[in-house]
Amino acid sequence: MDDDKGSMSSRQGPEGNELLPFTVQFLRGRWFQLFASFLIMAGAGATYLFGTYSSEINTTLGYDQTTINLLGFSKDLGGNIGVLSGLVAEVTPTWFVLLLGAALNFGGYFMIWLTVTEKIPKPKVWQMCIYIIIGANSQNFANTGALVVSVKNFPESRGSLIGLLKGYAGLSGAIVTQIYLAVYGNDSKSLILLVGWLPAAISIVFVYTIRPLRPVKHPNEGRVFHHFLLISIVLAVFLMAITLTEKVITFSKAAYAFITTVACVLLFAPLFIAIRGELMVWKLKKQPIIPPPTKTTINTPKGEVDKSKQEAMFDDKSCFLTLCDKPKKGEDYTILQALTSIDMCILFFATFCGLGSSLTAVDNLGQIGESLGYPNKTVTRFESLFSIWNFLGRVFSGFVSEILIVKYKLPRPLMMEIVLLISCVGYLLVAFPAPGTLYVASIIIGFSFGAQLPLIFAIISELFGLKFFSTLFNCGQMASPLGSYILNVKLAGPLYDREATKDLTAKGLTRSQAKELTCIGPWCYRLPFIILTSVTFIGALSSLVLVARTRTFYKSDIYKKFKENTDNI
Repeated sequence: MDDDKGSMSSRQGPEGNELLPFTVQFLRGRWFQLFASFLIMAGAGATYLFGTYSSEINTTLGYDQTTINLLGFSKDLGGNIGVLSGLVAEVTPTWFVLLLGAALNFGGYFMIWLTVTEKIPKPKVWQMCIYIIIGANSQNFANTGALVVSVKNFPESRGSLIGLLKGYAGLSGAIVTQIYLAVYGNDSKSLILLVGWLPAAISIVFVYTIRPLRPVKHPNEGRVFHHFLLISIVLAVFLMAITLTEKVITFSKAAYAFITTVACVLLFAPLFIAIRGELMVWKLKKQPIIPPPTKTTINTPKGEVDKSKQEAMFDDKSCFLTLCDKPKKGEDYTILQALTSIDMCILFFATFCGLGSSLTAVDNLGQIGESLGYPNKTVTRFESLFSIWNFLGRVFSGFVSEILIVKYKLPRPLMMEIVLLISCVGYLLVAFPAPGTLYVASIIIGFSFGAQLPLIFAIISELFGLKFFSTLFNCGQMASPLGSYILNVKLAGPLYDREATKDLTAKGLTRSQAKELTCIGPWCYRLPFIILTSVTFIGALSSLVLVARTRTFYKSDIYKKFKENTDNI
């Protein structure tokens, strides 16, 4: 009976007189900070909605397709150049990073909204590009503030954590879309206003919640993250089902209001998991404290003292003087030490090959479906499949790579190599299509694209430390727009145009006589995707080199120093 009473009391929450202290602890704790990070990432997806409101810009301002493509490039440029936010985060507190991101988000999209509603004179094209760059770049500040702080607060679960956060970022476009349909109806101009104020408002609400906190040992931390994973998957499946249903059924505004309510309930469900996680910390803190053993004086060898002095002198040196004196893997590198290291160069090249190819495939997915003769509704299904599997790839790579490290001591770059090899299969299905294979290709490409970012960020944090992580992970992702520009703009586009020109020539037409340059047939993207397959395979081989270079490091306890610096409850 006594055991039963004890187990019942352990499941109960704080008593009435303890509710206020527990609430204060929760609001100041790591788990509420993590929940706030989920919401910030779920709102920071305006760049995913460019295709929805770009037609409104086109109609209002009378731009041609070339200009719209230029605006799309500006969006990609602003969304991927995050070095500025990383450098700002190195020298300012997190609240300033979030506030600056909120200001850029509202300022950029509010100017676009003023333009399309014709409340201000029609701007020049370069001015519109600047507005879009500013608005898109704001998401880097939200990512830097939420993701970097969360990794520092949960250093022993960084793979799972990054996968979840990037997963919510991947779902943000669908979440914001449902809110927009419920609040404004089918009004693309109002969507621009919504993506201007909603992410900014979320950042402002949690501006003092997102901050570095000293990690506290939690006996069931992994289980709590798996509960977060389950809720996020339910939310993703729900949004996927609604997206597919919208293609065949027209919902009323009341129906959209109900759908949005359900989505918000699922979005806020992690709050209850966070409360339960903090409740475990609260209960453990109330248990009797076992006094630590009596400390004995340990005479530190003179060599160790000299070594400590040398390390202190090393820290005081200029970053240029220590450029060649790189620390061990896992220690805190300076920015220049990390950027000039062989490991970073290999990872940058693998990212260039992998993400560059994935972005090229994503940007051409609609035209690929058109070239293979699929109707527009089916092409939309491909994009929906890509979206959901993009999310699943993000959370899968984060959680599975974490298990491989903790249980089997396998290097995380090995997961990167596997993902790149899987993506090669998707590209080959596009290069040599058969009836229905584009469905499978959309799933594979979406999964592999989503899986790469969490792996890249986690590898950077593990190899080069967390001291300058905010700058280093933003530098790492710069390889993706570079790869996209070379492989998409300079390779896939011209090769497609060449095949389309051949079709016109076969029909006895010239480019000036045709209304648009369109290629129909399985050969349209054959050569580009054979090249993408080859590039990605080379990227996988470079990841294999990184596996060999980091094998010894990952066999050790890479989280040892974080365990030593974690507060015991």
